[in-house]
Amino acid sequence: MAYQTQGFTLDNSGKRVVVDPITRIEGHLRIEVNVDDKNVIRNAVSTGTMWRGLEVILKGRDPRDAWAFVERICGVCTGVHALSCVRAVEDALGIEIPKNANIIRNLMHATLYAQDHLVHFYHLHALDWVDVVSALKANPAETSKIQQSISTWRNSSPGYFRDVQNRLKKFVESGQLGIFANAYWGHPAYKLPPEVNLLAVAHYLEALDFQTQIVKIHTIFGGKNPHPNWLVGGVASPINVDGSGAVGAINEVYLNIVRDICDQTIEFIEKVYLPDLIAIAGFYKDWTYGGGISSQNLMSYGDFPLAPGKHENSNLLIPSGAIINGNLNEILPVDLKDPEQIQEFVTHSWYKYADETKGLHPLEGVTDPNFVLGKGTKGDLKTKVEAFDESAKYSWVKAPRWRGHPMEVGPLARYVIAYASNHSYIKPQVDDLLGKLKLPLTAVFSTLGRTATRGLEAQWMAHKMKDYYNELVANIKAGDTTTANMERWEPSTWHKKDKILKGAGPTEAPRGALAHYMVIKDTRIEGYQAVVPTTWNASPRDHENKIGAYEASLLNTPMADPHKPLEILRTIHSFDPCLACATHVLNDQGDELVSVKVR
Repeated sequence: MAYQTQGFTLDNSGKRVVVDPITRIEGHLRIEVNVDDKNVIRNAVSTGTMWRGLEVILKGRDPRDAWAFVERICGVCTGVHALSCVRAVEDALGIEIPKNANIIRNLMHATLYAQDHLVHFYHLHALDWVDVVSALKANPAETSKIQQSISTWRNSSPGYFRDVQNRLKKFVESGQLGIFANAYWGHPAYKLPPEVNLLAVAHYLEALDFQTQIVKIHTIFGGKNPHPNWLVGGVASPINVDGSGAVGAINEVYLNIVRDICDQTIEFIEKVYLPDLIAIAGFYKDWTYGGGISSQNLMSYGDFPLAPGKHENSNLLIPSGAIINGNLNEILPVDLKDPEQIQEFVTHSWYKYADETKGLHPLEGVTDPNFVLGKGTKGDLKTKVEAFDESAKYSWVKAPRWRGHPMEVGPLARYVIAYASNHSYIKPQVDDLLGKLKLPLTAVFSTLGRTATRGLEAQWMAHKMKDYYNELVANIKAGDTTTANMERWEPSTWHKKDKILKGAGPTEAPRGALAHYMVIKDTRIEGYQAVVPTTWNASPRDHENKIGAYEASLLNTPMADPHKPLEILRTIHSFDPCLACATHVLNDQGDELVSVKVR
């Protein structure tokens, strides 16, 4: 059946390809597409298949403790939910954090960006472009020449790449392939020569080691990683540069470690990550098609406050705003608390509203699970759902909308909005990359564009890490060692009994616009909603049948072999989905229960 929605023509009458679960992501995601007789995707359905209910279990708890619960929403974006949460509490209670706290939060947040983007490129997304098995055929001497031609990275000798190749060979011959198992090696959509594949595999292994060093900054300022400690009113990081005072306090030794990690992060990203990104992208310029959502609707909440205070563009390093239909000449303001701007719909989600034709602002949000299968659903839960009925409820993900529009969020959105704002760092950075690849600006609106902007952002954030370090040291040298404002810590200072306070905590997580919303009544949490980046991007259809970013990004994508849907993985992975803690679906004998099928 062909039907119109949101400017797209959808046709679910062709062969149906189901990928369930999508691996190399955080959480459980199922993608269904229909392909025509030329194997071009004409319809797509994105289904979040797990519900945890953290918003429900927070009700009645102390808002000062909420960050420790919501931080467990994700083990990859470690700390970002806690940051959004403490900002929501501080917004509700009118707390302004000290300058040092703002700098340290920015430093920890920038550290997350650098580490998270690095992990995504090499360990979650690279295998969509890199044929690992092909690397066994490479000439290590030629790989060495390629490495030396694209950067001055120290690991560049023929002997080094020969050793990597031998390690890979032993790994393959052992039969214990781990994450390299069940992949589509030899797929016709792979285009890299063996020598570039070997280069990427070598850096995959190096990045696996180095990313563990970056997050030591979180352990210094937050005590641990994942899930560093946070604090309403500032940060839980006392400063004693002379080495006295509290155990674990920030001193000169710790600051020197932070400085060195910042320098090493800049070097790795600029000598390994970015050169690899440019080299690989050069072979996949055809992947600059598709990937738009709602005719290129993009949104950013903005982040990295320049100073403690209001969350507005004049005080933000990353600008906020919304772009509709790809109109770069008009950046619309975004207000998280405006009930007319942000609403969540559940017409096609497994939740229940009193009136499902209307959306709810998160401060008035309801999380009432309502799992029902549509009459058009094929198969059943006891055996296998072959196809969900997209005209009914089909996902545990709600459908958030900004002024009625489905939006894409993430590095692509942040970079396009900043570019359109003539950002002094980002605009030249994007122009330089497009010049090297000989591509127009429109190429950014694509699967490859998402991957490229994430790499550019990693470079920027690595330099910001060093900037924040220098800013912190300068402020400490000026005599300021305050890291927390505890004036309004006690509930007795908050409000009179039964008064209701509301707060919103905007954050730009590595994956995109994130906000936690909190309603406090009589010192306890009365209501809580978290609208995460993947809620926006993985959104199902809404009450007007408008499709979400994942679904729209897949349309019109040609597939070389529907039985091996590598193209689906490339586009979905470019968003870096984060639905919940990842798990494999196994029976008690350890056999895989799911498979990719063409119907």
